[in-house]
Amino acid sequence: MHSPPTVSVIIPVHNAGRTLRRCLVAIQASRTPPNEIIVVDDHSTDSSAEIAQNAGATVVRTRVRAGPASARNLGAAHASGDLLFFIDADVAIHADALSRALSTFNRVPVLAACFGSYDDQPAETNFLSQYKNLLHHYVHQTAEEDAFTFWAGCGMVRRDIFAEVGGFDGERYRRPAIEDIELGYRLCRRGHAIRLCKEMQATHLKRWTAGSLLRTDILSRAIPWTRLILSDGQIPNDLNLRLPDRLSTIASGTLLLGTWAARRDRRAWPIAPLAALSLLALNFPLYRFFRRRRGVRFTLRAIPWHWFYFLYSGVSFGLGLLAHLLDRRAWRT
Repeated sequence: MHSPPTVSVIIPVHNAGRTLRRCLVAIQASRTPPNEIIVVDDHSTDSSAEIAQNAGATVVRTRVRAGPASARNLGAAHASGDLLFFIDADVAIHADALSRALSTFNRVPVLAACFGSYDDQPAETNFLSQYKNLLHHYVHQTAEEDAFTFWAGCGMVRRDIFAEVGGFDGERYRRPAIEDIELGYRLCRRGHAIRLCKEMQATHLKRWTAGSLLRTDILSRAIPWTRLILSDGQIPNDLNLRLPDRLSTIASGTLLLGTWAARRDRRAWPIAPLAALSLLALNFPLYRFFRRRRGVRFTLRAIPWHWFYFLYSGVSFGLGLLAHLLDRRAWRT
């Protein structure tokens, strides 16, 4: 008889006092409690460390603000568990999330890592928080279970394999970015299996605004992910990189150019309506999901934002490509 694997929860924190308490309460309410909770205080100036200590968590502090990648690595270095369960400080896991993760590892003994998704009931009620969260939920719930990436918002990895691949890349990603996605790429390149566990869910506590959404999507996600894809040499057909998403990016650009062209030449007027119809057709399952979850009015507000998402994703890809080419040119010289 083998003893069950031990679990260390690791939470990187930087001025997250507003959400950390609820995050910790959710972990403590887990049907399968972890063996330890490690909160890595990444040079906070609020009460995050005190909140963690009062909740009974082990608090580890960084000397300077190092970013979530290095903070998670520091937490892993202090962990004793066989499995490392990474959770963001603005996430409240469901009571069965940990047990579902363990069940996934039991079913697939060769598994290196698994991750879940946000649920469809975000804590913040403003439109952009609802839209952004529901989009994330839909993408993960419709993705392939055999994953090529990792998500550190609610994800578990074997400690020995995590150490084998060198953990998160804290040198490249000193600020919140795609450090978890890049870790997933490295795990896959080493031949390790990653599983998306769709039933392993958590509530997102973050409030999104237009500014934070655009900064995150463009600077922290799209551009660095583009550079990672170009370095890796292939574009996976999953998550938000599926063929309909790529075609939608092209269609959004065509819609903008077609609208501009129609103002100069009336013969160009069919371009924009055709592009709009293409966007509606390509993304109809998502819009049907929005309607079922939040109604027609919400869906009509979400569609322009979603088309705008494809537009700035295309621009971000171009910027990422330019940065990649400049890097290669600098390396050659």
